[in-house]
Amino acid sequence: MSDARLSLGAWGEAQAAEFLKKQGMCILERNFRTPVGEIDIIARQRGWLVFVEVKTRRSNAFGTPQEAVGSRKQRQIIRTAQWYLQQPGKPGRLQPRFDVLAVLCQSDGTAQITHLPDAFSLPD
Repeated sequence: MSDARLSLGAWGEAQAAEFLKKQGMCILERNFRTPVGEIDIIARQRGWLVFVEVKTRRSNAFGTPQEAVGSRKQRQIIRTAQWYLQQPGKPGRLQPRFDVLAVLCQSDGTAQITHLPDAFSLPD
């Protein structure tokens, strides 16, 4: 991955974290990595343990950022969340939820954020 894409992704995740804090969420982890995958942000909000996938783009030319979170990516996030919950000391009494934050970098350097709470769930 190019340095420009890594930089854009890091910027988008920072914007997303600030957005979530303003929504009253407490950020527990950022860039949580496991052998099975990575979760961009893990947060707590009231009775929810929120696993957040952040997708950042400069434009919608190739689709919206949230469209990049397909079923394969969703399965990877779910597996990573399950791995997280099995670790000692992790909050287990909260209800898990999977959110997507789509971040579009505007020409003036600001972020346009679309928050999709409960964007997907565990399969039945």
